[in-house]
This record gives sequence, C-alpha cells and structure tokens, in this order.
Amino acid sequence: MTDHSAGNTGNTPQDGPSDRIRSDRPHSARVWGYLLGGKENYPADRQVGDMIQEMFPDIALLARVQRYFLARAVRFLAGEAGIRQFLDIGAGLPTVDNTHEVAQRVAPECRIVYVDNDPLVLVHAQALLTSTPEGACDYIDADVRDPELILRKAAKALDFTRPIALTLLGIMGQIPDSDDPWGIVEHLLDALPAGSYLALSDGTNTNATLNHAIETYNANSASSYHLRSPDQIARFFDRLEPVEPGVVPTSMWRPDLPDIGDTPANVDSMCGVGHKPA
Repeated sequence: MTDHSAGNTGNTPQDGPSDRIRSDRPHSARVWGYLLGGKENYPADRQVGDMIQEMFPDIALLARVQRYFLARAVRFLAGEAGIRQFLDIGAGLPTVDNTHEVAQRVAPECRIVYVDNDPLVLVHAQALLTSTPEGACDYIDADVRDPELILRKAAKALDFTRPIALTLLGIMGQIPDSDDPWGIVEHLLDALPAGSYLALSDGTNTNATLNHAIETYNANSASSYHLRSPDQIARFFDRLEPVEPGVVPTSMWRPDLPDIGDTPANVDSMCGVGHKPA
C-alpha cells in the first residue's frame, strides 16, 4: 500500500474529478492518507485502514517511514545532486513536506510535475501547485501505465535535455507483474537524459503478517497492492549507478535520527536512489 495511486479508474476523459470519486469503496491514496493522520477520506477508507492496522499494527509506521524517505531523497537530489527538475508519479494526497516544498526549500528555482489519477487527488491538486515565484509546479491527471502520455505532457513543463529526478514512492506496488512494472520504469528512464535520477520505494513480501493484511486490503479495496521481494525491488535499479547506501530498508537510507527515532532497521519496505550514467 501507499499514499500514491496508479490504478486505472476506467472513467472516460470527460468525467470531472468530483464525478469520478467513489466514496463507497476504499481507495489507496485515501487509506494511506488516513494512516498518516489525514482528513481527506471516507468511512469506507477508515474502515479498511482500521482493519489493516488491527492485523498489522506497524502499517502506520511504514507509511511514515516512506514519507520520511521522500523528504530525505528530495533533499539529497536538490542539494548534493544539484537536480532542479522533478517528475513525481503517484503524487498522492497533499500532506506536509510535499516534493515541491522540500525541493524548493533547497533551491527555489526547482520545477516539479506531479502525476496521479486519483480523482480526489485531482480535486486537491491546487495545494500541490503552490510554487515559489522562481520555480514552477504542474499536475498531470494520468496513469503510470501510460508513460508515453506522462512524458509528452511533462515535456511542457520540464526540459528533457537537462537531468530530471523521477520519484516513484510506493507507486509500482500498485502495478501487477502482468503489467510489467519494470518495463514501465525502463520506458520512463529511457526518456530521461544522462545525469538523471530515480528514487523508488515499495513494500516487501517478507513478513507473513503484512502479506495477510495486504491480501485483506486487496479483497476490500477498489485497487490492489503487490508486495515484492527485495531482489524484485532492486531490479528497478539494474541500469543505474546506486547512490550510497544502495537499495536498503526504507528507514536506513541516509536516516535523519530525529525522523526515525526508534524505527526498526528492518521495516517491510525497500528503497533506493539511482543515477543514470552517461
């Protein structure tokens, strides 16, 4: 699970975002936002969130750990790596320390394009577009399964001759193996110039209790989440140069001690940042 949503709603392009919102069925972005303490959810989302939390009490901790990694990765990318353009696919509901906020605190001229296809995220997208005057923010309503559409629309706001950071936080877990998530990431990376980066995190299938909780979530939700092995998550970085410390448990990627506190090292999530070589 994640606060990022990629599932295809099957709605026609002419549907407005409010017409597409299904309040009677839980949705991943809203459930994950509820676990993070957000208010943009419905009784169906809270019911499933509470059920998962009862089965796997650390699920809210996992949500926080992934959010902390996003902030650390973006600070690294905008700071040490000098990246000024971000393509955040699976934006999720606005919360604290969104990508543009973190990046533009480091470098106000950063440009960010958010992508999601959750209609509730679209309704609240204006909160994701509060850019600094020096930078820019844009929002694309699209499914990660359509990388060509995303790239075409993102090119209106980003310069694809200069390095771009692609962030995929929890989003590829929304994609089943049958839709070739590794091929989708490869397609996106192929379009980015040398010097670009990938930051990715997803849940792992190494904990039987979490596996059962996610099975229950999938049986009760409008979307599904697919836990993967650490090796399968590491495959997303096969063509990239890993940034130290490599692909590791999400709490252990360059941790900020005030963030993680007593967070265990072996959380059920893996992450990494990779550099596209020349």
